[in-house]
Amino acid sequence: MSIPSQQPRVLGWIATALVAGLTLVGCSNTGHEGLQKQFQPALEEVEILENPRDYVGPSTAVVQSTDIDPIAENPTQTLPTTVTSYQSNGTTEEIEITDTTRVVALDIAGSIAATIWALGFSDTLVGVDQSTTFPGTEDIETVTSGGHTVNAEAIIGLEPDVVITDGSVGPRDVVEQLTDVGIDVVFVDNESSFEGAENLVHQVAAVYGAPETGEQLAEQLAGEIDAKVDEIAAMVPENEDDKVRMLFLYLRGNAGVYYMFGEESGADELIDALGGVDVAEELGWDGMKPMTDEALVAANPDLILTMSGGIESVDGVQGLLQEKPAVAITKAGENQRIVDMDDGMILSFGPRSADVLDALARAIYAPDSVANLVGEE
Repeated sequence: MSIPSQQPRVLGWIATALVAGLTLVGCSNTGHEGLQKQFQPALEEVEILENPRDYVGPSTAVVQSTDIDPIAENPTQTLPTTVTSYQSNGTTEEIEITDTTRVVALDIAGSIAATIWALGFSDTLVGVDQSTTFPGTEDIETVTSGGHTVNAEAIIGLEPDVVITDGSVGPRDVVEQLTDVGIDVVFVDNESSFEGAENLVHQVAAVYGAPETGEQLAEQLAGEIDAKVDEIAAMVPENEDDKVRMLFLYLRGNAGVYYMFGEESGADELIDALGGVDVAEELGWDGMKPMTDEALVAANPDLILTMSGGIESVDGVQGLLQEKPAVAITKAGENQRIVDMDDGMILSFGPRSADVLDALARAIYAPDSVANLVGEE
């Protein structure tokens, strides 16, 4: 599978917004950790809505477990090894890796640390980004701040052999300068897609000199996603006109930031996997751009996907409808059909992708089962 040449556009854009102060510190953890460990029946056992386009009320998607199980214990490594690092100017650089005893993983979604954990190299992690919060990482030092800004002194103090990042946290030049003190810095190409998640596995495994383990994990990840998409397909209405019209909004109400996510944003892959109609695609909406009233009304989604921290930043669904009347007059607004999910998970493509799809499918097609779960908090 070829590795795409583009840098992580979506995560990089969000990182720019976060560094500029367009986020709420602490919003990524929305208080559902306890719920995420509760038992949920299989998708085939939940009661599916007869008309999912007409459901009324908001829902929160909650994964059954945030644990990441490694595919191998003590994976075989062959070092030294040479890997490709993707530079900001579009070029690549070959870097020799001789030691991975101490590794720092940095990206805005926590995907790199999750991938390292899933490969079986958790014992090498000495520093992570603030989005890395899955069980087992509690005692690993966080080296980014609330704005996803890298603390270079903290990283240097950890004396890592390697820093693996995708450029979505920074400033990038600060990360690059870590090489001046003898730290190997590898920039991976982390595309916001399911295929990108598989490519990330291969790249991270290559840094560890463990390509066979990487191939094994990539195959498992692809199989889990394909199986989950097939499960979800059984929940989706057969008639095209009955399929849920979906739109992803990025919200940061405290900073007046309201963006629609379209093609190549990651949201398009998510909506497609969930069996929805991507209304942004119908509009020809590329990437991530400021929401306009005209575009929103023209899209007229049945359902809006968003981050939990985003909906909190606008004081909930009612706050969003009051602040943005154009949202209120869409079908999603009229029915208050907003599905939110933890900021660090909803667009995090990686080892937990199948679980993310599972949780979102429940919130979309069997929301009463999610409501019952949340009611047990």
